[in-house]
Amino acid sequence: MNTPRLVLIALGALSIIILSGCKTISQRDYDAAIDENTQLRERIAGLQENIRQANDGNDAFRQQNAELRAENQRLASQLNEALARPTTGFEGINGIDVGMRSGGAIVVGVAGDVLFSSGSDELRKDAKATLNQIAKVIKSTYASNEVRVEGYTDSDKLVKTKKKWGTNENLSAARALAVERYLVGKGIDNDQIYSAAFGPSNPKGTKKESRRVEIVILGE
Repeated sequence: MNTPRLVLIALGALSIIILSGCKTISQRDYDAAIDENTQLRERIAGLQENIRQANDGNDAFRQQNAELRAENQRLASQLNEALARPTTGFEGINGIDVGMRSGGAIVVGVAGDVLFSSGSDELRKDAKATLNQIAKVIKSTYASNEVRVEGYTDSDKLVKTKKKWGTNENLSAARALAVERYLVGKGIDNDQIYSAAFGPSNPKGTKKESRRVEIVILGE
């Protein structure tokens, strides 16, 4: 029996008892009818609370479903972008950032702080593993391409410990040349590769990002 029907029966029974007059029913029957009506009202209130909680739960599920759909669309968009982006062969090498320039040039960026100690043009030992992998890809995939090693710094003035360089341009030139020489030592044709210094020009978002070496694979 559903809730509205229970209510109607209870109210109908109570009305009959009242209309029949107190002289024809006992106090016990009257009290029983009142008690039954009260119990039905409490049951209805409980059912209404259950319905409210169920509706709240449905709203939460709908919100969660909408969020999952949005996340799915975002991931699908990222996947489509990744599939549309041409592979370069440098993907998967740790410590680098691969990008493209107009004309199809491939840019392999390596953070200066990864390659060198502060104020130094001597390659770190752990940085050489990264350059080894880069050299391997260049030899196997881009042996006929010209390669330019570009050195960059931040815009800070050189402190006393770096004064030997004179300018940021000189420091960036020394670092680019160090990378060039290392790659040549790993089998890159000396006539295929050259270095260039840009100092603080073309800065990135932060000073740390600006201190970098970019190995540019030029189009054929």
